Amino acid sequence: MKIGLIGDYNANIPAHQAIPIALQLIGKKLNIVIEFEWVPTEEILDSSRVSEFNGLWCVPGSPYKNMAGALCAIQYARIKQIPFLGTCGGFQHALIEYARNVLGWQDAEHAETTPDAARPVIHELACSLIEKVQTLYFSPGTKIAAAYECESAEEEYRCRFGLNPIFESAYLAKGELSIGAHDDAGEVRAVELANGHPFFVLTLFQAERAALRGIIPPLVLAFVLALR
Repeated sequence: MKIGLIGDYNANIPAHQAIPIALQLIGKKLNIVIEFEWVPTEEILDSSRVSEFNGLWCVPGSPYKNMAGALCAIQYARIKQIPFLGTCGGFQHALIEYARNVLGWQDAEHAETTPDAARPVIHELACSLIEKVQTLYFSPGTKIAAAYECESAEEEYRCRFGLNPIFESAYLAKGELSIGAHDDAGEVRAVELANGHPFFVLTLFQAERAALRGIIPPLVLAFVLALR
């Protein structure tokens, strides 16, 4: 079992510190060996760089050095039905990949890297979520709800950008995506593919950070179980 961690490793990022711990805790719980490899986005020139992995996790830490590389890995996981988890920056870029390659919006952009974009599907949040904790409400019947086995939970954030709500209905119109979780204000905080993909879950929050407190993140556990 080998997981590709898509992103540009930085030892100072709390989520990057947490991810190896989370996988170690889960490996111990399941009595399995979980191998993982950090895959710098600059190394992803085509899907061959990520084809050896059983699962892909697009990790926090954007803007990535090579956005095209991250999008290539995400598209590969979506089309080839490779279990995929996208947290924080992974959430943002998976929505850009879907907009460009499924909805046909080639001008879909991230406002952090393209501030003057005509179609900023990822925009700056009205209230920053840098080092914030929010209560999330899970949508019944979704994979994320099954992972947490409850109706709501508190999770940590470290971001300033999220899904632009003016595009939300267009994302859902095809019936392939579903809202996995929202916050008190109704803002989308998790999305997943609902078209038979074994596991393709995106969260704006950083579930992995629970591992820094010695807690197994339920969502990461569900991701690993999808690899088996």
